[in-house]
Amino acid sequence: MQKRMTWKQFLFVLPLLLLVTTFSLYPIFTSGVYSLFDYQTNDQTRNAVYTGSKLNAPLLVEDGDYLLFYLRKDREIASPEAYAAIDALSADISAFLAPYEGHRQPIDLSEAGAEAVTAFLDDIEARITGLVSAYPELDLRVSAGLDNQIPEMRSTIVGSNFIGLAGYRQLFGDQRFFDDLRNTLIFTLVSVFFELIIGMGLALVMNRPMRGVGLVRTVSLIPWAIPTAVSALIWTYLYDGTSGIVARLFTQLGLIASPELLLTSYNGTMAAAIIADVWKTTPYMALLLLAGLQTIDQGLYEAASVDGSNAWSTFRRITLPLLKPSLLVALLFRTLDAFRVYDLIAVLTKGTPETLSIYAYKVMIGQGNYGYGSVIVLAMFLCVGLIAFLYVKVLGAELIND
Repeated sequence: MQKRMTWKQFLFVLPLLLLVTTFSLYPIFTSGVYSLFDYQTNDQTRNAVYTGSKLNAPLLVEDGDYLLFYLRKDREIASPEAYAAIDALSADISAFLAPYEGHRQPIDLSEAGAEAVTAFLDDIEARITGLVSAYPELDLRVSAGLDNQIPEMRSTIVGSNFIGLAGYRQLFGDQRFFDDLRNTLIFTLVSVFFELIIGMGLALVMNRPMRGVGLVRTVSLIPWAIPTAVSALIWTYLYDGTSGIVARLFTQLGLIASPELLLTSYNGTMAAAIIADVWKTTPYMALLLLAGLQTIDQGLYEAASVDGSNAWSTFRRITLPLLKPSLLVALLFRTLDAFRVYDLIAVLTKGTPETLSIYAYKVMIGQGNYGYGSVIVLAMFLCVGLIAFLYVKVLGAELIND
């Protein structure tokens, strides 16, 4: 019978739960909320999550102050006959803006309130139009408000930007998303495959008792220790079409037709990104596998040698089965990391081939569309969850407990 956790035991776990909730679950929850709204920071009518009608009070007051500024300047050049109309207009605008001054955020607005604001703006626009028409010889500055401030003041009435699941329906029809998903999968599968093969060989070498094995282990970890952005810059020079040694070598071997194609064509940039990623993260894969190899009882290898087992048979029947827990961890970590790749491709090839992380960055940060960007991020989260599920199902759920 399994014992229940005591409250003292729970207190020890509580800090970890708070960290997971704050840094993992909360961002996911926030992205889920944003995905249900047409949230765009570059559009003042959708630059926040609005569940009902709102009034952008700060912008309303700002534009109203511009109208008052224009009227004060116009009074200096106006004739005495126009003073009364200008003063009355200024007084009405000031009285209208007074309740909204001091607000730093949009405020709730009822249907009646929206109608009142619209009616006031209609009246102000008509009065400014009449004033400008009555005194055409004065070239009143307030006429600029008809084209600028009045339309902006009308746009301060913001309706709800809740769209429900419309963003997800848009995702299913977004061909760019599926193209980027294909690019991400190709990059992930190919890079992790070569990292596993090379990392396994490197781990087997580092696990052998030989002179200088400590130096070999240290040197092999250098690529992994280099920051990703720095390693991407190093490979950028190696891939350079005019002076890069790797680009010229590939051209001489007939792998590419011209050195410039390595960083300018789809196949070239994909291959360049995979090679750079394999070079950098293979030591990490080897390190995880080496940790698993060192937990295997050496007596099993001695018994297999006595029985006459060859190297391949020993690897297949002893090493590989006992290495499954480490394989699960190494493949899971590397696959998820490769699937989320951003910095390597962003620095190395300036974003080509475009992956899902780069697409999400362009939509959210470049375009300011946090609503649809959150949909893309949640789709990536589901893909990551599916990858983790498949790994556990294929390699065995019981390995997690081991």
